[in-house]
Order: sequence, then C-alpha cells, then structure tokens
Amino acid sequence: MKKHFYLFVAVFMANLLSAQIPAGYYDGTSGLTGFTLKTKLHDIIKTGHQDKGYNWAVYTTSDRDKYYENDNSVLDIYSENPTGSDPYNFTMVTNQCGNYTGEASCYNREHSIPKSTFSDKTPMHNDYHHLFPTDGYVNEKRGNWPYGEVANATWTSQNGSKLGSSALSGYSGTVFEPIDEFKGDLARVYFYFATRYQDRITTFNYDMYDGTTTKVFAEPFLGMLLKWHRNDPVSQKEIDRNNAIHTYQKNRNPYVDNPNWVEVIWGNGGVTDTQAPSTPTNLAA
Repeated sequence: MKKHFYLFVAVFMANLLSAQIPAGYYDGTSGLTGFTLKTKLHDIIKTGHQDKGYNWAVYTTSDRDKYYENDNSVLDIYSENPTGSDPYNFTMVTNQCGNYTGEASCYNREHSIPKSTFSDKTPMHNDYHHLFPTDGYVNEKRGNWPYGEVANATWTSQNGSKLGSSALSGYSGTVFEPIDEFKGDLARVYFYFATRYQDRITTFNYDMYDGTTTKVFAEPFLGMLLKWHRNDPVSQKEIDRNNAIHTYQKNRNPYVDNPNWVEVIWGNGGVTDTQAPSTPTNLAA
C-alpha cells in the first residue's frame, strides 16, 4: 500500500511541476537525435521568443529564495550558501545596484555568457534564461572570464565561488568557478544558449566555443559542462525559473524540461529515449 502511495505522489508531483509546459510545445522532436534534434529545438525556442528589453521585472518571480532559507530574498548564485546561513542577503528591488565597494553592497545582472562575446547585441543581451541577479562586486570579479574549474584561486567569494588559474587539461587561462550547487544550472543555460543562437553563434567570440554551429563547445569545456550537468541534476528552482521566464519572454529552456536531451545531442549516446516528455524527466529537489 505504501509503495502505491509513494508512486501516486511521485506521479502527482511530476504532473504538477510540468503544468506550465504548453501542450504540443515540443511537437516534432520525437525520434530525433544529435544535432538534428538540436536544430529542431532551436526552431521551437526561437519561435515566439520576445525580446523584453533590459530590465529587472522578471526577477521578482524568477529568482526569489524559496528553496534554501525560504526567506523570499534574492536568490544569488554567487552568495547563496546551500548548506547553512547565507553570508548576506539582498532584498528584491531595494538592494539593486547602485554602486558597490565590496561584497554585500548590492545586486545587479550577470550575463552568464559574457555580453562582450556577442558584442552586446540583442536579443542575446536581454535573454533572461542566461541573465541572473548576482552580487555586483562578485559579478565584476567574474568579468568576462569563462566558467571553469580553478587550480589555484586568486580570489574567493564568501560563498566559495573562485577566480583563478584553470585546472582543466588543455586550457591554461583564467577561469571563474561557481559553487557545485549551481554548476548544473549554468551548464544547462549554456546548452540553451548554444541551441537558441546556433544560427548566429559562429560570429560570437568566446574561448569556450569551437567555431561550429553544431557542437559549439570546444574541449575541455564541453566535457566540463557535461560533467556539471550530470553531477548537478535539475532542481525545483530551475523548473520554477524556467516557467517564470517562459511566462515573461515566451520561450523555454528545453534542457530543464528534458535533461536527457543534453545526452542525446552532446553526450555519449547512452540515452535512447528521445521522445518529447509530457513531464520533466528529472525532478531532483
């Protein structure tokens, strides 16, 4: 009896969490694999995408802390401590930057794919799937450096995000490493960006790219992003954020809705189910 009850709860929650994926949104993806699937997803998420300009509006619904302290503060990936008390908190709207002199001064907007890489052009500049509210000072420290894994840190934020020399074999430059809690989130944002802008991405200049419209990511960055994606599964936070941004700018991150598609397109081919899901396939809390 208990087993059936838990199964019922799991199915109920899956249906609840997927309620905002529009019926038919991923029509036409069934049976597709590899870069053919990526192109189809590009067509889907480009169609209907509205450039809402550069503003703060969506963050009031997309990036509040309802998951850790559950205090409705700004959920800042560069200051959140997922295992204890945050070093500091920002109040939504009240603590927008502004000037800053160090950590905890105020929050601004982080382009997780640096805006310099696409010459500050729209709609990339205003795409909220890759725009996060973050501590202004930490955002400045990250600058335009690629995400990576740090061997020797030259600077560390209060939540453990690090800037320093790369530990990745094959890349010796400076990188910025977020904490483990948000590595999968950022990896799936990068896979989204590579899909949404695959028709323009060869004109973008970024050390993480390989110059193609298909694979997009150079090694060792592709391997790193796949590892981050696998080690940090989709969370309720990501599902809620995807829904909020879809409501706002009318397109979705397909790799939050169906994380298996990352494997089908970029991975080792071990995932064989490429049917468009009626519910998210990964509901990790």
